[in-house]
Amino acid sequence: MNAIITVVGKDKVGIMAGVCNTLQTVNVNILDISQTVLHNNIFTMNMLVDISCANVGYDKIVDALNDEGERLGVSIRIQREEVFDAMHKI
Repeated sequence: MNAIITVVGKDKVGIMAGVCNTLQTVNVNILDISQTVLHNNIFTMNMLVDISCANVGYDKIVDALNDEGERLGVSIRIQREEVFDAMHKI
C-alpha cells in the first residue's frame, strides 16, 4: 500500500534527513521524492512511499511524522494513496 507525504515549512538544514530518518525507523520505503525551495525560504517536499512493510500501524506512522514535524518546525501530512486519488478524481 502506498501513501503520499507532503512537507511544508521554512527552509533549514536537516528537514529531508529528519523525515527520511523517521520513515526508516518505521520501515517505510521511499518510492519517489520531489523537493523545492520557493523564494529562497519555503521548503516543500512530496513523497510517494510504500507503507506495506511498515513495522507499525498507519496511526503510528502518522504520530511519528507529526512528532518529527513538530521537532523540525514544519507541517508533515500523510494520506493513503487511494484517499489521495479519490480526492483528486474529476
